Amino acid sequence: MATCPECDALLEVEEDDVEEGEVINCPDCGAELEIVNTSPVEVEKIEEEAEEEEELGEDLDEDEE
Repeated sequence: MATCPECDALLEVEEDDVEEGEVINCPDCGAELEIVNTSPVEVEKIEEEAEEEEELGEDLDEDEE
């Protein structure tokens, strides 16, 4: 059982049901969380800045074509 790093809610996530790198949402606060370990299950909050940088990088790649 993991806890949300944003609101400390208990996340009912089974080791067998998730893979590293998978993104889930906290049912209490809605935070986007990435599975960083499956045994035991550990999650990290996905930072909005990182998401924006990834989107910008994808846009730049499309412009180069």
